[in-house]
Amino acid sequence: MKEIGRVGFMDKPVPRPGPRDAVVRTTTALICTSDSHTVQGGIGPRTDLTLGHEGVGVVHEVGEEVRDFRPGDRVLVGAITPDWGDLACQDGHPSQSGGPLGGFKFANSKDGVFAEFFHVNEADANMAKIPDGVPDETAVYCSDMLSTGFMGAENGDIPIGGAVAVLAQGPVGLMATAGARLRGAGLVIGVESVPRRKRLARDFGADEIVDFSAEDVVEGVLRLTGGQGVDTAIEALGADATFQTAIKIIKPGGTVSNTGYYGQGEFVRIPRVEWGVGMAEKKITTGLCPGGRLRMERLLRVLEGGRVDPTPLTTHTFRFEEMERAFEVSDKKLDDVVKVMITFQR
Repeated sequence: MKEIGRVGFMDKPVPRPGPRDAVVRTTTALICTSDSHTVQGGIGPRTDLTLGHEGVGVVHEVGEEVRDFRPGDRVLVGAITPDWGDLACQDGHPSQSGGPLGGFKFANSKDGVFAEFFHVNEADANMAKIPDGVPDETAVYCSDMLSTGFMGAENGDIPIGGAVAVLAQGPVGLMATAGARLRGAGLVIGVESVPRRKRLARDFGADEIVDFSAEDVVEGVLRLTGGQGVDTAIEALGADATFQTAIKIIKPGGTVSNTGYYGQGEFVRIPRVEWGVGMAEKKITTGLCPGGRLRMERLLRVLEGGRVDPTPLTTHTFRFEEMERAFEVSDKKLDDVVKVMITFQR
């Protein structure tokens, strides 16, 4: 990111690790819609900032105090890399270490992973070794998409056999759909209009699809739940209208689990009447992609055990030297794209 609205290549020196840090040589990365939000100014002005926060690679160098990793180890790094001694971490909110969204360092407060090498703070706590049976092209999904989507299901307080609606079946929404099924939902409703994404939603566990281009979402969800609404609505888009819909479709006592990144607008509104004028016992939970080694190891275990295969999300693959075209495809949603993968020389 050269500046708001402009991207391109530039040369930078290979980073050096501090005593507890590591430098990783990138092998595989994914482009995220939040990279587009960042370029558009979603987190404010940035100059000459390396983008990207979803990456895996091989350890290039470690600091002298790193205990559990050595050069040559194949590793997954979470999109969120907290400072684990921070008070927010000690209070149970590691993603917020250093202030709101402070654990979100890559392509925010430091250079990200769209480079031949990237720096990882607190390596022992923020990296995980990738099992031999899990390819890089699969493991990289654990850095954000799998973690964030599953977080949506985890924060949604889904009862076993409960009804869940996942609003938007992009990469995070699709992983939330898979996560809802893993959490024991009895009815999973995907809200989507794009044919490819509707098919993927079915593949990842959606029992029903409500196409918002063909019917009103609130009416469709109420029809599928016998007029009751859902126990959990997972907002996976980051739009005011979608958030309002989520409030409207949950039953009293239900939960809206927000995973969306609201990159535009000053306010997100709550519909007053459907909120029970403030007293309908409807809960709103929010979260930033969980970080840390333990989280990454658990997600890798899900992949290793064959519980979920995220690789059908990859619709386009580019080499690193084709990064500018790859970003354009992802940013402008060209060619029915779902997720763009970047490969580096190995």
